[in-house]
Amino acid sequence: MPGAPDVGSLVYVRYQDHVLFKDADASQYQPWIRECVGWLDYENDEYVRVVWERYAEPNPPDNAKLRSTGLAILKKAIVEMRRIA
Repeated sequence: MPGAPDVGSLVYVRYQDHVLFKDADASQYQPWIRECVGWLDYENDEYVRVVWERYAEPNPPDNAKLRSTGLAILKKAIVEMRRIA
């Protein structure tokens, strides 16, 4: 993708998300468009990983583990992805 953000960039992503329905009229459901903002942590031909929170978990303090919260999003579900600032 020309002009695509580099890994480590702060990004805005709009993507299609799955919708679970139960005991409903199936014709009323389709993927929803969602948004997220975070650091582009990883990218390959199939998906991107966006992290919006990261911290070190000391346990014990001399052996801290990096913890992250975010999303892995299939590229074919991405509607828009752009670098922020």
